[in-house]
Amino acid sequence: MVNFRIVSKIIGQLLFLESAFMLFSLAVAFYYNEDDIMAFLISMIATVGSGLIFRYFGRNSTNNMSRRDAYFVVTSTWIIFSVFGMLPYIVGGYITNLADAYFETMSGFTTTGATILDSVEYLPHGILFWRSLTQWIGGLGIVFFTIAILPSMVGGNVKVFAAEATGPIRSKMHPRLSTNAKWIWSIYLALTVGCILSYMAAGMGVFDSFTYSMSTTATGGFSSHDDSTEFFRSPAIEYISIIFQFLSGINFTLLYMIVFKGRVRALFTNSEFRLFVTVVFSATAWIMYLLVTRLDYDLENAFRSALFQVVSFITTTGLFNDDAGAWPHITWVILGACMFLGSCAGSTSGGFKCIRGVMVLKVLRNEFRRILHPNAVLPVKVNGESVPQSKLTTLLAFFSVYVLMCLVAATIMIMAGIDNTNAITISLSCMGNVGPTLGTEIGPVMSWSILPDTIKWICSLLMLMGRLEIMSVLVLFTRSYWKDN
Repeated sequence: MVNFRIVSKIIGQLLFLESAFMLFSLAVAFYYNEDDIMAFLISMIATVGSGLIFRYFGRNSTNNMSRRDAYFVVTSTWIIFSVFGMLPYIVGGYITNLADAYFETMSGFTTTGATILDSVEYLPHGILFWRSLTQWIGGLGIVFFTIAILPSMVGGNVKVFAAEATGPIRSKMHPRLSTNAKWIWSIYLALTVGCILSYMAAGMGVFDSFTYSMSTTATGGFSSHDDSTEFFRSPAIEYISIIFQFLSGINFTLLYMIVFKGRVRALFTNSEFRLFVTVVFSATAWIMYLLVTRLDYDLENAFRSALFQVVSFITTTGLFNDDAGAWPHITWVILGACMFLGSCAGSTSGGFKCIRGVMVLKVLRNEFRRILHPNAVLPVKVNGESVPQSKLTTLLAFFSVYVLMCLVAATIMIMAGIDNTNAITISLSCMGNVGPTLGTEIGPVMSWSILPDTIKWICSLLMLMGRLEIMSVLVLFTRSYWKDN
């Protein structure tokens, strides 16, 4: 059975960490001297107090964690982090509905970027900073962050990492997982700092530079203005956003190899990266052509708008510089495909992941070859290495469950009165942690406030499942998980 003592101990320690994150937002609230100071003080006290209670129930526990414990820890951590993360909204009265507050917080931590707020510009700076910070924390994973910064806080590191990591193939840069995590977080931090400085150099204010950079590098999508990146009316800012969204969509292990090992050639020989780039440029060229021929965009504006939206959708960021909901409907299909595919595994983005797309394409190619050569031995190779059959079985299971969950969620939403286009794209958006949708009722520049509370709770669950890649959550609902054997 699950060792609830060690689970309670780890959750208690992680709640202390969450209260420390709130301290940064409290500092922002003090600096601007707005009415969110008490909201953060009360939230921090409640979080620390709850952390002490969890630590008390987890006293005298060992650090011996089973794989079963690890999956329970990861799923429960994301749920509980979101519960306490919504306190500043509730306590401050900025969001009064429980379903709305939880939705907003889960959307932040899972880097989905969907919002129920019709306008964010009335919010105080501390709350706006907290919204962006939740995305930055969740970008590479709550528990993964802890392994990098405070490895002693989480026992059974490898098992926990396996439960939270994304992608079917996980490469390592260093034998020690904590060192591996530190390098990845160093790259993440460097990208964030680079993005902040670039935004400031392009004329963005200091506060906006911090909030938008956290949202950009986490591929989240929350912004401090209702018009997102379009607010600045600056092509330079939009191009900077495109660059850092794109970089954040690349496997961080690959970025490490390029930056610290000087293996630039690895970028061009990597199958996943090649598919990622191919999809981005193909989709951009197609949409650019449609914008020029059907909506009379000039070439530069068409290129910038098309590239921004494609990169935003495929990296599951959700920032926007144009209203894609007003574009020809064929562009919705292209952006929907980008939304489903996502970018690279081992990045901050969501979606199906390009590495799985590569594997699916290679399996299909082998099946066509097998028709002509029934007795041929045709291994599936990715980057020169054979993929074990067990990985291919897992791929099939993941694809089946991913599509099934999207269909079930879309059906429930249609039954709740949501139009077909929105229902499908909402389910895809939540499962892929994308944020924007394509439709008339809830378009890419609109909030999700009109959704019924029941649907918001379902969307929150879909976001969690999408961020933890479905199986880590669904395994908790299987009979075999709760058996003693």
